[in-house]
Amino acid sequence: MAAKHSALSLKILAECPVTKARACEMKLPHALVKTPVFMPVGTQGSLKGLVPDQLRDLDCRIILGNTYHLGHRPGPELLEKAGGLHSFMKWDRALLTDSGGFQMVSLLKLAEITEEGVKFQSPHDGSEMLLTPEHSIEIQNAIGADIIMQLDDVVSSTVSGPRVEEAMHRTIRWLDRCITAHKRPHDQNIFPIVQGGLDENLRRQCAKELIKRDVPGFAIGGLSGGESKEHFWRMVTVSTDELPNSKPRYLMGVGFAVDLVVCVALGCDMFDCVFPTRTARFGCALVRTGQLNLKTKLFAKDFRPIDGDCKCSTCAKYTRAYLHTVATNETVACTLLTVHNVAYQMSLMLAMHTSIIEQRFPECVQKFFEDMFPEKNYPDWAVKALASVNIVLK
Repeated sequence: MAAKHSALSLKILAECPVTKARACEMKLPHALVKTPVFMPVGTQGSLKGLVPDQLRDLDCRIILGNTYHLGHRPGPELLEKAGGLHSFMKWDRALLTDSGGFQMVSLLKLAEITEEGVKFQSPHDGSEMLLTPEHSIEIQNAIGADIIMQLDDVVSSTVSGPRVEEAMHRTIRWLDRCITAHKRPHDQNIFPIVQGGLDENLRRQCAKELIKRDVPGFAIGGLSGGESKEHFWRMVTVSTDELPNSKPRYLMGVGFAVDLVVCVALGCDMFDCVFPTRTARFGCALVRTGQLNLKTKLFAKDFRPIDGDCKCSTCAKYTRAYLHTVATNETVACTLLTVHNVAYQMSLMLAMHTSIIEQRFPECVQKFFEDMFPEKNYPDWAVKALASVNIVLK
């Protein structure tokens, strides 16, 4: 169902009868996206080490851009002249931009938060920038992403007390300002963000307020920032319990494989994280059993591919021994490992999508955990989270 005047439609193809997982097709102006979906992060209008053609080869349908950084460089005026970020970076599929709000946490020492907005000191040149809800939307309208995020008042997930409630209420007020400022609802979809820290009641209250607005989808924010996994999964499931089934649910900043599998079971559809691309730059490849640190001498004479079952171009052509030789020494290693790591994430999400349609999602989850934890030393939080949606790991 689409929100009134929205440029997004969500078709639920199948629902898992055991968990809250579902397989969908999300139609956006630039792409038809299968969910669950992992969205690689291209902060400055590019994925580090890859060009758009390589992302297309991996069947990647949607990637992220960062409003705060793009607002600084190249800036909204130049992006508008270029015809938007799609044209500027030569990417013809879907884009999602964050609001810049996350920088309230990551650049906290450089930021001052008031009802008007967030005043930043640029880490690039020391200049001041006031990011208001209106300015965030203005920049995102210039960028032209298929999905844009409201500016929210973000506090670290490890903060508690009155500041968390203040931020939750301000996020709702700022949403209304963002909706009013949004000039392109016919081709850009604005998502509000559920906040409320690690307080179940605040999360529920926030979600209940947000769903009163006519918006095409929802995000769950303020998590995956250092809180315990026990708190993390409970806040995710509280949020998905409140959000409507008919619209996509985007869990922000989550990209570890275990987290992805658990949170799909808890009812999330969309995810993003720098982890797969960042860990590639440190010489690590993602595999079914976890990670291979290709810098270690263990791989110096290993002539196998990273993963014999992986269909990516890196696994088709290059050995672990070669990757060990170039890892962190040559820039080509960043490209080769990023290709593989993005392929790993795409493959994991497609496997879950397919298993939900074929009504075997719980078996898919069990197999994933057996591969990742052959000794069956499953993380306690994951066991509890999955049990809450009727999957008991064997």
